[in-house]
Amino acid sequence: MIDGSTSHPPHRRRDGWMVRAIGVFKIIKTLILIGAAISVFNLIHKDIGDVVDAWARRFHFAPGNKLVDDLVDRLMTVTQRQLWVAGFVLLAYAVMFLIEGIGLLLLEHWAEWMTVITTGGLIPIEIYETVRRPTWFKVGAMLINAAVEVYLVWRVRREAAEKRSARLNPN
Repeated sequence: MIDGSTSHPPHRRRDGWMVRAIGVFKIIKTLILIGAAISVFNLIHKDIGDVVDAWARRFHFAPGNKLVDDLVDRLMTVTQRQLWVAGFVLLAYAVMFLIEGIGLLLLEHWAEWMTVITTGGLIPIEIYETVRRPTWFKVGAMLINAAVEVYLVWRVRREAAEKRSARLNPN
């Protein structure tokens, strides 16, 4: 309800828009991961080199382009099994983000905790990858995830303190 008579504490109504925005972000990530998984599954039983060459022609890369040649060389070592594993890992992350996103859109406290745990667990990997091969995209993604983490930790701690205070002063 919007009239203020909901069972959510006042701060949940006051800054719920931010949690819902994070939920929308998680749903968008879900859609991207599903698209990536479909793309990976579509590579199974295909000559990956031919697929990369077709994309290079579509985007007008010159034949013999070093970037394309390096990509083909790297992808030629990828096995069908690795593609299956990558596709299912992408789908598993998509399911996790979908659950988080729906929970956050519904302002569920468990979803905030789930997001704190999963986002916090991925930040060290993002830091490692960003330091290893920095790109603006990696830096941006890491900063967004760090901001989400800081906000949700602050929010969850504030909510816990308010519950403790309400339990000690039940008037």
